[in-house]
Amino acid sequence: MSGLERMFIRTPEQEERFSLIGELADTFIEGAQAADESNSFAYPHIDALRKAGFPAYTVPSEWGGLDISLYEFVLLQERLAQGDAAIALGMGWHLGVIFDLNEKRPWNDEVYAALCRDVVERGALVNRAATEADSGSPARGGKPRTTAERLPDGAYRLNGRKTFTTLSPVLDYFIVTAVLDDSETEFLVPRETAGLSIDPTWRMVGMRGTASHDLVLEDVTVPEDALVYTAKKAYHQSPSPYLLHIPACYLGIALAARKEALKFAKAYQPNSLPHAILYAPNVEQQLGQIDLELSVSRHYLYAIAARWDELRGRPEASTLIPELAAVKAFALQTAQSVVDKAMRIVGAHGLAQSHPLQRLYRDVRFGLHNPPMEDLVIVQLGKRAVREAEETEWR
Repeated sequence: MSGLERMFIRTPEQEERFSLIGELADTFIEGAQAADESNSFAYPHIDALRKAGFPAYTVPSEWGGLDISLYEFVLLQERLAQGDAAIALGMGWHLGVIFDLNEKRPWNDEVYAALCRDVVERGALVNRAATEADSGSPARGGKPRTTAERLPDGAYRLNGRKTFTTLSPVLDYFIVTAVLDDSETEFLVPRETAGLSIDPTWRMVGMRGTASHDLVLEDVTVPEDALVYTAKKAYHQSPSPYLLHIPACYLGIALAARKEALKFAKAYQPNSLPHAILYAPNVEQQLGQIDLELSVSRHYLYAIAARWDELRGRPEASTLIPELAAVKAFALQTAQSVVDKAMRIVGAHGLAQSHPLQRLYRDVRFGLHNPPMEDLVIVQLGKRAVREAEETEWR
């Protein structure tokens, strides 16, 4: 375990789980490359994580889970992403959904408890299916066009198509947003429900291994208790600390890129030099800049996660909402900068399809399109500064 890895571990329990996930992550690198090249999915990685009990890490302890802190959630996600960023991002959504439901408790406790028990007992996976091609991002106020119709016997019929359904090949449950009358609703839909299918539409240049295909709902009939939430505004659109799994994932990509740059610089010695390029002044300068940027961004991420854990359940936690968003924007800027510098060190070798760095280079760009969006973050921070100016009288 390197110094960079050990830096943020606080307890023996965290170290044990970190070592377990880290060992798995290191074995995932080859499979992640293969899944990217074939635009397929790394099923063995999900199987290994299920065997390790990883899907239950954020399940509340009252229902058999580990109920890990936000801090440890971030720690493990960053480490997993160093091996397979696509699987890490997907598992982050599953773990984050469980985390978010635990924090906000918007559902009936019995329904949430049953879901949690299934996650613990068989490693069931769940994700939201909220985005649609016609409505755009829910983070920008997009409303679902998927419809729910109440049937005479109390059941519901769902029709629609959802995009960006991450981990679609292995999800056991889909949390489907739909319009019922004038309200936005959520339905918990099991995978085996008749009329539910996956359309393999995922053809992206980055995060190919997430298999974020379209979810298709054609006259899907679900029982009355499948309706888990109804409101004028969906609770999942409000700020949530679990979204820190996103910057953690992209910083994990940056750490993986750093490792590739170090490996190459140590091994590569052109005949114009008496030593490997690791000792070339310009390479040392780039490596130093990489470590500076990573240090600042990671300390920011872990400080905000730790602070939120301290304030969890208290009104003061709301003061961290702008910071939760700012961390993602700052971490993504860092991750992209670090990967770019790693590419400069490795040079054209890193563009070979067989080289892991070109995959990291493409994957890190995908973070621009994960919430919260950078322009919205900057506006939020700007408005906070304006309010400060309005409320402050300087001498």
